[in-house]
Amino acid sequence: MSLVQVDDLQVAFVSRDETVKAVNGVSFSVELGKVLCILGESGSGKSVTLRSLLKLLPPRKTRLGGRVSVDGTDVFDLAPKALGAFRGRTAAMIFQEPMTAFDPVFTAGEQIVETILRHERIDRRAAWGRALELFERVQIPSAKTRLQAYPFELSGGMRQRAMIALALACRPKLLLADEPTTALDATVQIQILLLLRELQRDLDMAVIFVTHDIGVAGEIADDIAVMYAGRVVEKGSARDVIKAPAHPYTQGLLAATVHGAAKGARLQTIAGSPPDLRQLPLGCAFAPRCPHRIAPCSEAVPGTAGVGAGHEVRCIRATELISTAAVPA
Repeated sequence: MSLVQVDDLQVAFVSRDETVKAVNGVSFSVELGKVLCILGESGSGKSVTLRSLLKLLPPRKTRLGGRVSVDGTDVFDLAPKALGAFRGRTAAMIFQEPMTAFDPVFTAGEQIVETILRHERIDRRAAWGRALELFERVQIPSAKTRLQAYPFELSGGMRQRAMIALALACRPKLLLADEPTTALDATVQIQILLLLRELQRDLDMAVIFVTHDIGVAGEIADDIAVMYAGRVVEKGSARDVIKAPAHPYTQGLLAATVHGAAKGARLQTIAGSPPDLRQLPLGCAFAPRCPHRIAPCSEAVPGTAGVGAGHEVRCIRATELISTAAVPA
């Protein structure tokens, strides 16, 4: 049985003048002990999808549809008090920029301790002991001293490790990571990725990891869901999606990398721009940018088709294109 089950998730942001359809019928599942990576360009709906799993979107401006179930709990039906208990205890989140997630007027240690005391019936001494254990587990040097440091006194890499410790404070079953390595340099980035993978395996958590970097997805994911214009256009095992991409958008993402390219070769790009989410096209949202488009692509949103065991794609030409996909070196 899946720990996370998302069915036909729809998220729209409504104002007096317009409606932005950010997520349009997303469905996926994640098993305990597995890592799902949601991949796509900025504006594809990745982070909105992630935040909807914790119901973190502004309630007055957001319309939610579909169903999100985590560990048997229907998240959208939770009352505010139950939702507060759910966040941190059952599911927790690592944000892209920890400096905005931490309160600057309290030490990192105090914030972790308060999180533990909020969700568990243990005394403050025991909570400080666990906070120290967490800092050591995420490999923060001089952990006891760093617990007393304010967020601005920590380097970017250490702040991100402290953010991971905060997310793990109450031993959640589901960990959500919203591009947690984007602001870090390459050396620190790989350290954080390896740490997350190690912690996920040791603690047997389910992880949903959002990124726009295909290299990061290949490094950490068991399964990949590729998003475009608020829809999942391809999903499957990391190996299948990277080695045999079936959707033209996924093929474009893989081609637009420097890995394996000849020195001096021109970098491939995806022509055009993402669609306006206020006025999505009638058919496939990627059709205006797609080099393989045909007339029917602009007539209706394509359904999901299987192109292999557990490998699904939204493209009417998927069977043809999968055989011509470029395989990364």
